[in-house]
Amino acid sequence: MEHVVVVGSSLAGLRACETLRTEGFTGTITMVGSEPHLPYDRPPLSKKYLSGEWNTEQIALRRPESLGELSLTLKLGAAAVALDTTAQRLQLADGTSLGYDGLVIATGANCRKLPGQPNLSGIHELRTLGDADALRADLSNRTSPARVVVIGAGFIGLEVAATAREPYGCEVTVLEGLPAPLVRGLGAEMGNAVALVHSDHGVTIRCGVQVSAIEGDGSRVTGVRLGSGEVVPADIVVVGIGVVPATEWLTDGRIEVRDGVVCDATLRTAVPGVYAAGDIARWYNGLYGEEMRVEHWTTAADQGAAAASNLLAVSRGEEPKAFEAVPFFWSDQFEARVQYLGRAAGDDEVRVVHGSVDDRKFVALYGSKGRFRGALGVTLPKKLMPYRKLLQERASWDDALAFAAEKGN
Repeated sequence: MEHVVVVGSSLAGLRACETLRTEGFTGTITMVGSEPHLPYDRPPLSKKYLSGEWNTEQIALRRPESLGELSLTLKLGAAAVALDTTAQRLQLADGTSLGYDGLVIATGANCRKLPGQPNLSGIHELRTLGDADALRADLSNRTSPARVVVIGAGFIGLEVAATAREPYGCEVTVLEGLPAPLVRGLGAEMGNAVALVHSDHGVTIRCGVQVSAIEGDGSRVTGVRLGSGEVVPADIVVVGIGVVPATEWLTDGRIEVRDGVVCDATLRTAVPGVYAAGDIARWYNGLYGEEMRVEHWTTAADQGAAAASNLLAVSRGEEPKAFEAVPFFWSDQFEARVQYLGRAAGDDEVRVVHGSVDDRKFVALYGSKGRFRGALGVTLPKKLMPYRKLLQERASWDDALAFAAEKGN
């Protein structure tokens, strides 16, 4: 290979570029990004950056001089718009056409919008640095605290709710259509347990409600109308109802797209020399025996490195390695550090083994059909992290419970 193109300038893309260099690739690496910014870290956007505690330098993934050591050709502010895998050419929005020998797809995901979502001032999503700047300005430029309505009680929604409440002092209401917050990631019981932290700080969370429309005065948002006809007044509305993989530019029929880019266990697509990593990758995780797409920081970082490493290995005639990892994510909400290891399912048995929900500090284990599947920790990181090894070793449910009993409360 002489030229590798990495499409995506966020965490997964950056790690792919770094791995190419550290594993000896001396050819040209072109990093393509739809945003004009150098790679930056997304998790702080809803927390320390949104609060104003951090600035753009503090969320940079690498300093410019460190990035320069990778000798990358940067094409920033130029989104990918089409791909021809037969000709091995990538088309960009600025009219540039790039040929490649190897390709890593790491374009991530875009925010999902509500059906018929109006174009009014005061309505925000949060995915990019520009989104965070706009929301931070809206929260800051006020003579009195705003009434903030967050639509969606997932992790981004609850992080924004916490930041709007403290330090901005806003009156915050979270609206969720499902019966509990965080139900997709943690299940109803533990989702409700985590939400108690918000209740302690005066955030109102309403579950089982349907949003029928966002209303305004013609220029700015004024409230959210529910299916019952009730209108929840709002000065600011944040729509946090999930993301959609950024696959609209993948017009080449040789790459399978199904809620992400479909890959094998080594992160390779159906096309030789083309790999995917991060939020966009749907791959077979042999550790769990299922296909999955994971939208978490550690997965993006590890997959970026693994995709690049496997691309190089195959180019050298070596065997690629299956990417088998325990998913891991964390979320800071008020004083709580929420961490999760593994993969939860709706019918999992859940058992609190350390601490207590009443104290807002606990570890809960998830098991199904005799297998240990995951572990949730709230502000008990030292108790939680040893379970990562058990998950990697495919421990049984009984083994996990015995391990917990040995460690004590």
